[in-house]
Amino acid sequence: MTTDTDTLALLARIADALDRLAPASAVPSDIHAADGFIWNAEHMRLDPVAKINRVAIELLQGITPQRETLYENTQRFANGLPANNALLWGARGMGKSSLVKAVHAQINEDIPGALALIEIHREDLESLPRLLNVIRAGHRRAIVFCDDLSFDHADNSYKSLKAVLEGGIEGRPENVLFYATSNRRHLMARDMIENERSTAINPSEAVEEKVSLSDRFGLWLGFHTCDQDTFFAMIEGYVAAYDIPISHESLIAEAREWSVTRGARSGRVAWQFIQDLAGRHGKKVA
Repeated sequence: MTTDTDTLALLARIADALDRLAPASAVPSDIHAADGFIWNAEHMRLDPVAKINRVAIELLQGITPQRETLYENTQRFANGLPANNALLWGARGMGKSSLVKAVHAQINEDIPGALALIEIHREDLESLPRLLNVIRAGHRRAIVFCDDLSFDHADNSYKSLKAVLEGGIEGRPENVLFYATSNRRHLMARDMIENERSTAINPSEAVEEKVSLSDRFGLWLGFHTCDQDTFFAMIEGYVAAYDIPISHESLIAEAREWSVTRGARSGRVAWQFIQDLAGRHGKKVA
């Protein structure tokens, strides 16, 4: 027959086991702890980034209008003035995400500690309202950044994003801007839009609901495949910045061969070439 002592001991063991299985208490997020963070959706906290992976803004060639526009928009926001959410869309490897990080770095160099850059993964967008509550409580201006934003069939997380950007009762906090990059201007795959037309009761309204997401971004910046001269300008800028010892003739010849073997010219291809070139010449690139 079980005694009261046995029962109490059993209950104590069960309580200990439950304590071990329970998730750890959430660590309060300190938005002033760093200039860059990753949003940890599982634990609903900001994980600081010790060093943001980025390229200096002056090394971003061939995108001068986009660079100036995004910098001015971000500078206004840092100064407490009205600014727009921004969608950077277009060709792969042309510096969309690099520009966001470079502009953030330049603003913080001009105004130390002015902005936090917080990256949220596309699959975590449904937790965006929780992230905004954390930022709102932190009283620091922040750019929420989603890289490679796009949506496919049966993905309804875009509705959460739409509500946060413009709709909803609370709306977007005054100390938050949302920047996103995408290969698609309307963020939806063409076959996804066509599927809506073929299956919806009112095709035009169904398509409008999905396409209108991009309209929530007040600033659209298009990026297009670069020509050969721009490609060479990117590479020459890197060579000068990192003091790589190579003649101009050899550099152009090797860069041309590299682009031909890759079948493309872009900022990403230029950077990959510089990584290879610097390694062969014993130079480090930061």
